[in-house]
Amino acid sequence: MRYRVALMPDLVPPKVAVLGAGDIGCGWAALAASRGWIVTIYDTDTGALQKAQESIAERARMLASMGHADGEATDIGVGGLRLGRSLLQAVTDADWIIEATPEDLGAKQRVLEQVEQVCRLKAVLTSSTLGLLPSDLCGRLRRPDRMLVVHSLNPVELLPAVEIVPSPLSDSACVEDVRFWLTALGRVPIILKKEIAGSVVGRISAAVWRECIHLVLEGVVDVIDMDTAMEMGPALEWAAAGPHLTSQVGPAGKGAGALYSLITTNAARWEKLATWQQLSSEDQHRLARAIDKAYGAQLPMLRAARDTRLAGLLNALSEEEIPSEELP
Repeated sequence: MRYRVALMPDLVPPKVAVLGAGDIGCGWAALAASRGWIVTIYDTDTGALQKAQESIAERARMLASMGHADGEATDIGVGGLRLGRSLLQAVTDADWIIEATPEDLGAKQRVLEQVEQVCRLKAVLTSSTLGLLPSDLCGRLRRPDRMLVVHSLNPVELLPAVEIVPSPLSDSACVEDVRFWLTALGRVPIILKKEIAGSVVGRISAAVWRECIHLVLEGVVDVIDMDTAMEMGPALEWAAAGPHLTSQVGPAGKGAGALYSLITTNAARWEKLATWQQLSSEDQHRLARAIDKAYGAQLPMLRAARDTRLAGLLNALSEEEIPSEELP
């Protein structure tokens, strides 16, 4: 599947409630608001909630300026953004409730339990988490079939891949509703067939980053060159075609023979990859110092440049779709 902005003019948009005014919650709210949807955001921290209003408006309008949202729809969504005065007021009429509170199992369970007590019976609850399983998160719910995990990378409003992780108890109709809403938001939903710690994208990111850290700490390459190697190498190649498709369209050719050859070639490398599961305090400090030396005070400027590059990449990816019947 390739990235492409979805056009669904006949969609009756859901009313969205976002719980948590952190970076992830604001990203979800900005994305929905940029489509002109009715969005309510709530946080127990009133100070964070007030700051969120400005952040959401800025991020939604950035999407419009990049050509990833309609300006008129964005103005409607931003103008209609509501700050919840209470949990009850925030979720009472919501169709889709996005829980985006800090990554703590007990705290998330309590929030979801409280939401279930006051939300509509037909509301769909999704939890934004990377490390927690939906079967654990729904442990206190009377209607666990209405809840599932939806995990997006950050910035939420820019990166299109979104993992939908149902629990064994999740209603397939809820999964389909969320898949449809995400598609309407211009996302690329990836439905996991079973839950797994770290989901798919998180596990891949963790595995690749561990090797990047290892190469820097071993003195093989510095931080900037390591990042450049990823940006201009595997990341660029995999953005055009994922790793399995890449294995079939490369110079080795397609089919089982080419695949076996690549596996044999990589087996020798796999034996030498980093296998550690924890970084010592000393190595954590070494890594932090190396990253600070590389980027330091430039981070605000570099973040804006990163977002601009992401928008450009997404525009390029949306221009060409590889038809499924042409895949090897």
